[in-house]
Amino acid sequence: MKTSDIPTFECETGNYHTFCPISCVAWLYQKIEDSFFLVVGTKTRGYFLQNAPGVMIFAEPRYAMAESEEGDISAQLNDQKELERICLRVRSDRNPSVIIWIGTCTTEIIKMDLEGMAPKLEKQIGIPIVVARANGLDYASTQGEDTVLAAMTHRCPEFHPRVTNQQKGDVAKLVAAEVSPSNKFFDEKIGLNRCSLVLFGSLPSSVASQLNLELKRQSISVSGWLPSQRYNELPALGEGVYVCGVNPFLSRTATASMRRRKCQLIGAPFPIGPDGTRAWIEKICSVFDVKPDGLEERENQIWKILIDYLEIITGKSVSFMGDNLLEISIARFLIRCGMVVYEVGIPYMDRRYQAAELLLLQQTCKKMKRPMPRIVEKPDNYSQVQRMHELQPDLAITGMAHANPSEARDIDTKWSVEFTFAQIHGSTNARDALELVTRPLRRRGDSISDCRSLSRQTLDVQRS
Repeated sequence: MKTSDIPTFECETGNYHTFCPISCVAWLYQKIEDSFFLVVGTKTRGYFLQNAPGVMIFAEPRYAMAESEEGDISAQLNDQKELERICLRVRSDRNPSVIIWIGTCTTEIIKMDLEGMAPKLEKQIGIPIVVARANGLDYASTQGEDTVLAAMTHRCPEFHPRVTNQQKGDVAKLVAAEVSPSNKFFDEKIGLNRCSLVLFGSLPSSVASQLNLELKRQSISVSGWLPSQRYNELPALGEGVYVCGVNPFLSRTATASMRRRKCQLIGAPFPIGPDGTRAWIEKICSVFDVKPDGLEERENQIWKILIDYLEIITGKSVSFMGDNLLEISIARFLIRCGMVVYEVGIPYMDRRYQAAELLLLQQTCKKMKRPMPRIVEKPDNYSQVQRMHELQPDLAITGMAHANPSEARDIDTKWSVEFTFAQIHGSTNARDALELVTRPLRRRGDSISDCRSLSRQTLDVQRS
């Protein structure tokens, strides 16, 4: 096995063997409570949209499918008129604050000008229309969220430092405290708040609140999240705003925030696991000249809570086949838990956006005395399965399509899509992540115990 002390990258020729990126609708429509998602494509996409997120009989999900017929594909019909009719019906039935068009592979192939039609319809129906591309030709499953959030950065209001009533009442206290000029939070003369922190990435409200609380303990307040729970509560972006991501698949959102809105990106590891959460908070603290308080003690406390899981996976090996772009962060966390990671397959990787995470991976391998995993971008599945057959890892974290072939080769598997939907961010959710990892290993341990017990019973019967 090829290992080194620094990350080595390989790129193979495999296609994206992942879910279609329109699956992002499943969690985004729940996060943005006053939104409506309209997926534009063929009937095949409609079947996927209905089955992947799941549709309850008595529920009215805030997403729908604008199905393209043969006339649309052959450019014989008026796409704008049809989309106008659908959007007017959405406005009448649901009255959302924003309609988000999701362009699929079909719109790419027939060159449907969604970006050109949206502004005209927006004026006609009086509801903002945001266009995002989520086609499987160019994007992996979770990158659908990235294109939606990148499009929404253009709709965020402009940031203007201003004096709030609370700040007016606190000016005297701030001046009396002789605030240091080097502190980026305050103006040199009157000590007013000049900077803002915006976090981007779609997380359940409970998890976002946990991360807000973690930062609040360090005297850092979060100005807003992208996406927000309501469209009219989008955070202000512009010069003087620091942005920081919580997921490694949001590189386009980070780029749009910097280049289009002039924000400053905080390049931090991602808050997955106690180690990643601590490093994420420490990086934000360093940017705002805040000395972290109690982070080491809190991390050690979390590790003690996880001891029952650590006993199961310490010394076990794992390979990632590549599916949701969370692979580097989860691999780093599992190495910190004592596992050996043979290979990290990943569909796409922005090394600049994940630079801090890669550095933490390197430091973690050195600390835990584990070999640096092989990192393969766009892995070729046949070659990857052959490598796994040779290495025989205890666990493979893989897409659903390759789970059964791996199980047939006597390799325990865990679907990577489960990590996409599970709450794994923040220190307090580390147990949920390890529950997913250890479940197949515990299942194998139970089956071995059952086999041994059955063998003893058979032997006793034979003796008797």
